Amino acid sequence: MIDFRYHLVSIVAIFLALAVGIVMGTTLLSNPAIESALQTADDLRKSNSEYRDQLAALQAREAGNDDFVTAEIPALVRAQLTGESVLLVAAPGSSGTLREQSVQVLTEAGATISGQVTIAEKYLDPTQANFIDQLTTQLKPAGLTLPGTDPYKNAAAVLAAALVTADDTQAGTENTTTVGVLDGFEKAGLLSVDGTPAKRATLALVLAPDTPFAGEKAQAQAGALVSLAGGLDDGSQGSSLAGILAATQPGGLIAALRDTGDVAAKVSTVDTLDMPAGRVVVVYSLREQLDGRAGQYGIGPDASEFQPASSAATPSPTTSGS
Repeated sequence: MIDFRYHLVSIVAIFLALAVGIVMGTTLLSNPAIESALQTADDLRKSNSEYRDQLAALQAREAGNDDFVTAEIPALVRAQLTGESVLLVAAPGSSGTLREQSVQVLTEAGATISGQVTIAEKYLDPTQANFIDQLTTQLKPAGLTLPGTDPYKNAAAVLAAALVTADDTQAGTENTTTVGVLDGFEKAGLLSVDGTPAKRATLALVLAPDTPFAGEKAQAQAGALVSLAGGLDDGSQGSSLAGILAATQPGGLIAALRDTGDVAAKVSTVDTLDMPAGRVVVVYSLREQLDGRAGQYGIGPDASEFQPASSAATPSPTTSGS
């Protein structure tokens, strides 16, 4: 029989062999593999440090540039929109802070703000299309020809008749044929008003939601606002749509408008509203609208350039009528 001592010796021999293998393996790997791994880790630490330094430098440059532009905004936009009035249209989800900053830069450009219309979520709900169609037909002023059968294009035409005008002599006055339009849409829970938007403006600025629409209703929701921007442009001397870079992503309102051939040909877009320079571009885009031109501006997809080529154009005259 094999006694216990034999088993003990065998077990000790096995563990001794394992120990020798580990020691030999460690010795063989210590020079090429471990040193290489340590060097790679050190290189990564240095790269990360360099990237952090580069990021900090870029952030400092951006902050400095924003501070400079902010200080120069009054000079950059002075008299660009003198004598013009601007209607502000806020889509659901648009930033209140950017709205206030837009009002400030438009005022510094010499424009007056006729008022603000805030679109409700209900207006964008595709299930409300039939209701909006019926309300539009009910409130449509005599003599106004609706553009077709699309409920949102028709609603945009009726709202535009009440909110904007292409006639300088009618600016700042209410359209006597659209009495009850804004009140009807507001009582239906489709929008709310602030100021005196019924005293018609010559230009319109639509503010896009900060977050793209999502889900099966996304296309219809964005389409309703695109139709509104187009309708306001048709009824005024021009309109622009402004928002942040996220609005150029799939489901975003700016992306939706830029994807349309007909509306994009007449309504300008700016995707840098959260930048001081971008707010200056908003003024330039409206100035360009008065000259009968449109463009897609910013840094997002389908933007042709950062600002209109004629951004240094002669300031607006002291009276409207461009």
